[in-house]
Amino acid sequence: MADVLKGVPVAAGLTDELTARCERLKALGIVPMLATLRVGENPGDIAYETGAVKRCEKIGIAVRKIILPSDAPAGEITGHIREINADESVHGCLMFRPLTDKAAERAACELLDPSKDVDCMTDASLAGVFTGSGAGFPPCTAQACVELLDYYGVSVDGKNLAVIGRSLVIGRPVSMLLMSRNATVTVCHSHTQSLPEITRRADILIAAIGRARFVDASYVSEGQVVVDVGINLDDEGKLCGDVDYESVAPIVRAITPVPGGVGAATTAVLAKHVIESAERFAL
Repeated sequence: MADVLKGVPVAAGLTDELTARCERLKALGIVPMLATLRVGENPGDIAYETGAVKRCEKIGIAVRKIILPSDAPAGEITGHIREINADESVHGCLMFRPLTDKAAERAACELLDPSKDVDCMTDASLAGVFTGSGAGFPPCTAQACVELLDYYGVSVDGKNLAVIGRSLVIGRPVSMLLMSRNATVTVCHSHTQSLPEITRRADILIAAIGRARFVDASYVSEGQVVVDVGINLDDEGKLCGDVDYESVAPIVRAITPVPGGVGAATTAVLAKHVIESAERFAL
């Protein structure tokens, strides 16, 4: 049976490190602050917001919550983004997406100061990820995959990786992060032919396609490390990943669970980005 790569120890390790860094910033008179902007009452957004607030409070990061009704006009949303940009006490902004109003979402993404974009919602942050310039911050979930591999000592240097999914939230950014560490990455998607043949050859497989239990035993081989980024509800309303855990775990060397895997480390990565932003401000 595969080793289970849980996210909770990763988050705990980051929390301890970040708490110490937060205390050093406070000694300099700087209180790291995250501003969250939520439009509507989406249960998933509320759950993530709750987890993020708890993580930040545990570390010592202040949180300013902005909650708007689902029918909030675009001008009100962008007005709050402008206020966040202008407020020097705010070091990071997390706006929950997607918004129903796509034009408002795009306007907010274009407006946010990239130095406060701690979850890669701006084009400037994405450019930083793709060029490796270090500007901005990568998406928290993509970075959480890297943090998890690091924590468990899974080297990607020189390894073959397959990523199923090409979204700008996970697939493409995580591919760039791993390539910057000298991995050879194949990005697969819904039009990829002979997909199981490709994924079976990989040393590390990252599933981020958004389909419940899509990756079954036919997609994996012995000795692989499988990272499941998916968060889905199956036909019975049960939370599951993109990987069919029961059929895959007996074959591979290591696998992340859902829940309790990558998602468990994501809020800690968000907090890390806020601390890093505050440290840049301190310089």
